[in-house]
Amino acid sequence: MNQLDLKGRHAVITGGASGIGFAIAQRIISSSGSVTLWDRNEAALQTATAALGAAAKGVVVDVTAQASVQSAVQQTLKHGNIDILVNSAGITGPNMKVWDYPLADWEQVMAINVNGLFLCCREVVPHMRDNNYGRIVNIASVAGKEGNPNASAYSASKAAVIALTKSLGKELADTGVRVNCVTPAAVKTAMFDQMSQQHIDFMLSKIPMARFGTVEEIASMVAWLCTEDCSFSTGAVFDLSGGRSTY
Repeated sequence: MNQLDLKGRHAVITGGASGIGFAIAQRIISSSGSVTLWDRNEAALQTATAALGAAAKGVVVDVTAQASVQSAVQQTLKHGNIDILVNSAGITGPNMKVWDYPLADWEQVMAINVNGLFLCCREVVPHMRDNNYGRIVNIASVAGKEGNPNASAYSASKAAVIALTKSLGKELADTGVRVNCVTPAAVKTAMFDQMSQQHIDFMLSKIPMARFGTVEEIASMVAWLCTEDCSFSTGAVFDLSGGRSTY
């Protein structure tokens, strides 16, 4: 493992109690940083913070509710500045054709994947601007570039994440805050439980390396984007697709 310097830096990681978010927390802590995990699952949050040790704290938060996000920011700031925000919370939604897609499921995917990310950025950015320093990393997906069939809500939501990243990166370009996103191909996590086997097989067939990514590989890229060394990249998209991405 390459050594990164995040000494003294404090990160908020949404959806941090499991999957990619948890792996990112592990990597940041191993790089001498500290983390506050934001997650709606209180039991998972307690398990995760216990596993991570003294460098980790947890806040129960519903990223789709502005009041909950605002409260989480205030609780987190009691532990120190928010130097880093990693927006990892997300769901896939069902695998269905657009014309069969239930409206309630569409709205839930957008509420968590897009509105939740927007709210977290909206409430955290003013504090980063006040400190003239920050690193924001949004977890998008190669599906946001290509549009996976039978995953319209997920694909559309991740395309929105890419566009929001570019907009916010430009808005903050004259400050010390950098905003970037990563676009992984499929990574085997608990989110696979939300997908059909047919859809999982389809995603694997699209990856030239013929394997899924690992959460540790995603965490490595994200952790570098959280460092001071990432100083001239903003509004950028970093692929982690095993060769799938073509642009």
